[in-house]
Amino acid sequence: MITPLKIQKMKKEGIKIAALTSYDFSTAKFLDEEGIDIILVGDSLGQVILGYDSTTKVTMDDMKVFTKAVVNGAKNALIVVDMPFLSYHTGIYDAVKNAGELIRLGAGAVKIEGGSDYIIDVIKALTEAGIPVMGHLGFTPQYINVIGGHYVQGKNLENTLKILEQAKKIENAGAFSIVLEMVPDICAKYITDNLYIPTIGIGAGKYTDGQILVINDIIGKFDGFSPKFARKYADAKTIIKESIRQYIKD
Repeated sequence: MITPLKIQKMKKEGIKIAALTSYDFSTAKFLDEEGIDIILVGDSLGQVILGYDSTTKVTMDDMKVFTKAVVNGAKNALIVVDMPFLSYHTGIYDAVKNAGELIRLGAGAVKIEGGSDYIIDVIKALTEAGIPVMGHLGFTPQYINVIGGHYVQGKNLENTLKILEQAKKIENAGAFSIVLEMVPDICAKYITDNLYIPTIGIGAGKYTDGQILVINDIIGKFDGFSPKFARKYADAKTIIKESIRQYIKD
């Protein structure tokens, strides 16, 4: 069974980390059987499963339902669950309580976005409570109303150094890994080379310690926005629709 310590060991040994999202039992089972290292129950489910227009509408109740399904399907991969918007922003007590509920359901770790001093305090409190934490820097979808859109982060040295400073604080607070989203590959490489804990990239180039993408994007199932960096390995939408047409005809 893969643990946060195993993920950290993979960085030390130079073994790339493979991660994908999942939101249901059967997909989690398939990912697990194929040897995926990390399954993220991402708040991206708000868009690709529930049809919301942003992740900020996802609730703890939403995350609990899909966490249960994924936990039932995967027995070996490390299951990381996104802490949804406002589930850890209203105080340390709320953050620990909400994260603890996800761990009780079978999650192996939680992921939280941001690198402010408050977020650092949350990470410290969670790890001290025995809850493994994955950080998330660069483009942080839960802060989209502040950022103003889907913009690449860390495009110059000053911003890169700021992200690295936040990453080091997250590392020192006890997080076992950090997602870097939508940062230039040279920025991601510099940050990765200067951290002891592994980095998991999404739209951050090839120099991170691992990669993560949304499963619905890579199999071509989601019909909405798909980022340019998400390589499509299949066209599930066409297969599903053709099957439906054939069924109706029959």
